[in-house]
Amino acid sequence: MHTSFADQLAGLDLAGFSIGPAPVSTTDFPVREAVVQTLEAVWSDLFAMVSGTALEADAEDLGWAFVNVFHRSAERKSTALDRATDEVRALIATADGSEVHTHELETQVERAQCAESAMLALEEMREVAAALYLNEFGSSWKPVSSSRFNHSVMLTSALVEGRDFLRARAEAKRRAAVPEGTPVVFAGGRTRHATEDDALTFGNNVWATLDKVRDRVPDMVLIHGGDTKGVDRLASSWAERRGIPQVTFSLDMRLGARAGFKRNERMLSLDPRYVIAFPGNGVLERLVIEAKARRITVVDRRGPLGTNPKSTSAATD
Repeated sequence: MHTSFADQLAGLDLAGFSIGPAPVSTTDFPVREAVVQTLEAVWSDLFAMVSGTALEADAEDLGWAFVNVFHRSAERKSTALDRATDEVRALIATADGSEVHTHELETQVERAQCAESAMLALEEMREVAAALYLNEFGSSWKPVSSSRFNHSVMLTSALVEGRDFLRARAEAKRRAAVPEGTPVVFAGGRTRHATEDDALTFGNNVWATLDKVRDRVPDMVLIHGGDTKGVDRLASSWAERRGIPQVTFSLDMRLGARAGFKRNERMLSLDPRYVIAFPGNGVLERLVIEAKARRITVVDRRGPLGTNPKSTSAATD
């Protein structure tokens, strides 16, 4: 691979810039087995400590903060990577062929590579912690005001230099933000159930519906509103359990009453294969109407406890 990248850069005028191996590799960071064992032990001890105390009611908040430690650290490394990448771009644009300039360029690329490798390692730690959160509380971990990117499964720029580094960096960011696959929109509101059995039946219907759609669309990307207190939470947990990428469209509260309708437009602009609709409000009804007008298949589950309304009415008749 090292030779391949050198060949790619052979025709570029980089003023004597030489290709070298990345300054760090995966062996310079904790191995996954050690990360899993350590975080599982810390997690277990933390919740054993608060169990049966007045802090038990705050356990989920503590769990969220535990995951967020790694998320924020990864974000800081991502910011450092962006700064170093900007420096690489500026140095290439002002290349003068001098030895000093070449050294500065090589140094900035190494800094960017180090920041990227650290970001990937911290993201992996966050994902291990997020899996513990999911198992403990039954819901997918979600940051408050930012995205939960995962670059580790994407092509990164760890072994790319100069202009190719910039191209690979831009592509890695795009792929992390826009997962490849077939969009499937999931929508529903906040529902109350008379009994725990009803709530369990509703949740099972949500997961069963998503499983059936996933069977038809193996490369699905789940699109939803990201509501942590509504049916979106069930869908998000399902997606994390199944390893399905998610894209969330939260409400832009600056739009007031139009926020929900604007979100509908943004989700439908992705040309989804299906729209899965569970009980909701008038905004959801409009989403269903617009999806049908665009000839998008609607999986209608707005009947009692998340069932098909047509089958419910047929049974009543």
